Amino acid sequence: MTNPLLQSHVLPPFSSIEAAHVEPAVSNIIQESRTYLQNLLANLAQPSWATLVAPLEEQGDKLDQAWSPVSHLNAVRNNDELRNAYNASIALLTEYGTELSQNEDLYKAYQQLADSTEYKNLSQAQKQAVDNALRDFRLGGVALNEQDKKRYAEIQQRLSELSTQFSNHVLDSTQAWFKHFDNADALAGLPESALAQAAQAAQKKSLEGYVITLDFPSYYAVIMYSDDRKLREEIYTAYVTRASAESKKTNAENKIEVTAEFDNTALIAETLSLRHELAQLLGFNNYAERSLATKMAQSPKQVLDFLQELGQKSKPYAARDYAELSEFAASLGCTDLQSWDTTYYSEKLRVEKYSISQEELRPYFPAEKVISGMFEVVKRLFGIDVKQVAEFDSYHPDVRFYQISKDGKHIASFYLDLFAREGKRGGAWMADARVRRKTNSGVQLPVAFLTCNFTPPVGDTPSLLTHDEVTTLFHEFGHGIHHMLTQIDVAAVSGINGVAWDAVELPSQFMENWCWEPEAIPLISGHYQTGESLPQALLDKMLAAKNFQSGLQMLRQIEFSLFDFRLHAEYNPKNPRTAQDVLQQVRKEIAVVFPPAFNRFENSFSHIFAGGYAAGYYSYKWAEVLSADAFSRFEEEGIFNAQTGESFLREILQQGGSKTPMELFTQFRGREPNIDALLRHSGIEVHSNFAIEDAV
Repeated sequence: MTNPLLQSHVLPPFSSIEAAHVEPAVSNIIQESRTYLQNLLANLAQPSWATLVAPLEEQGDKLDQAWSPVSHLNAVRNNDELRNAYNASIALLTEYGTELSQNEDLYKAYQQLADSTEYKNLSQAQKQAVDNALRDFRLGGVALNEQDKKRYAEIQQRLSELSTQFSNHVLDSTQAWFKHFDNADALAGLPESALAQAAQAAQKKSLEGYVITLDFPSYYAVIMYSDDRKLREEIYTAYVTRASAESKKTNAENKIEVTAEFDNTALIAETLSLRHELAQLLGFNNYAERSLATKMAQSPKQVLDFLQELGQKSKPYAARDYAELSEFAASLGCTDLQSWDTTYYSEKLRVEKYSISQEELRPYFPAEKVISGMFEVVKRLFGIDVKQVAEFDSYHPDVRFYQISKDGKHIASFYLDLFAREGKRGGAWMADARVRRKTNSGVQLPVAFLTCNFTPPVGDTPSLLTHDEVTTLFHEFGHGIHHMLTQIDVAAVSGINGVAWDAVELPSQFMENWCWEPEAIPLISGHYQTGESLPQALLDKMLAAKNFQSGLQMLRQIEFSLFDFRLHAEYNPKNPRTAQDVLQQVRKEIAVVFPPAFNRFENSFSHIFAGGYAAGYYSYKWAEVLSADAFSRFEEEGIFNAQTGESFLREILQQGGSKTPMELFTQFRGREPNIDALLRHSGIEVHSNFAIEDAV
């Protein structure tokens, strides 16, 4: 019992966890759970919630509490020792998960409960949990013959390995490249904040001068501001060839060389083949159909119709945006606009048209002010208070810990990890540390991990966020409050659990709206030196520029969504097309901007190859329809209308996955959603014939 992962803790014991604890703890709990289940089924006379589901939830939570901090540490404090322990444990967890999903006796016990008179007396959340469990048994292969069950388990195990390898390759290839400069002359055009960050990066590598890396804040500063076109091309090439046969790395002599050690190409091909085989084992035609079995959308045709209509509405706007950009770049002497030029000239065009830049906004959005303002926003909307806790068990000095209360009662907590650093996976995400559930001793309160990769403080200058980063923070906090404000006590449908994947982005995208509202801006902005909130003149410019190149941005997301969905829906095992071929075909049909042939975007597309978005990346746009339409009620009734906020809290956030997303949305909005609000918010004033209710 000296292993902290085998002990009960209210919060993860980060300071005590070592890599050596991980595999023994996971193995121990899995074996204990196997024995527990065997005894439970052997002595189960009549399945009921109290005799079947509740005890299994209790036992399952032990494993969740041990694994959640390990999974988080692997993402935010990655090292070889932890990675090896994580990989070994993932194999055990995958085997155990498949074993559970194919346990016929357990499936029959759940079916008996569903067929019993007690089922009718269960709460809505309990019924939904039972229904979801039966669905997941079928999707887990419980009805397969023994030979197919064995093959299913083999596929699941290999897919888990491939996902982990893919993620590791992206992280390793991102961190393998850097470029060192003795002085700032070669970095002309970069703002002071980016130069200070580059100087700090050099110090961390014990080098003089400046270092740029492929961590997103560093990459983005160069691609947006560097006046050196060759440097922009070099960093762009390194970034878009990550995890490919053309990956770049910096060797011991600080020279850039090509390496294939991180190449994900073969992993992608094997992943697609195995997903297709898995889907067909379960009776689906392809993996896209398998993916939709747990989503709002009910057929591949409905998803494709949705994306194609959005694409048709957006493409003329995207073409207009790109023509304007090309003409502007040409006026400045760039007559052959390339992918490494578009961000650079786009920012110059934004400044030209609206007299405003991301860098000009940055001083008004110090991270501390944005965070406190965000907490004030949710206080006004949902009546919650967020307070920082000074003393807690942390895993890094940058991390903060907060508690949420409502009506004076503690209801949830979360960790906030804001800044990019070595050993930390890129991007931004929310994950659960604890799920709200009813226990024998009361209610276990939800705890979340909120993670971003923003520019850290440099010297005496605090972390200053771009407005894009502000919206990212609000987005992730939206996921967080969905998890933390739930009032559902059944773990399987509490918070984000059990929520259809194409609706899970609703609260996150919904929260982004307050980053643009004139009533909210004074709460989240304050110049880091003077405290002055964003001046009206700058706010007017920012709002005027809100839909700058929105056609291009919309089409880009649709391109990724169509690529992902068609990759899985059209897979042919007899004549498999490469991911690159599918992506090129999608671009031919829909894109107005074509990247160079060496671009290997798909090799670092972690959402679909190392995350939960396979044949589901469309969910961002699908849920954006829901979020835009939900926010339109606030536009009608007041963006800080407490009654409207309470309604969103009650009908959406508190309900978790206890009801279908369409039921919850309709309860809140008074009708089913349509696409018009999204188009309007994007500056695309075209009436649509497509409504999400047509697709469900």
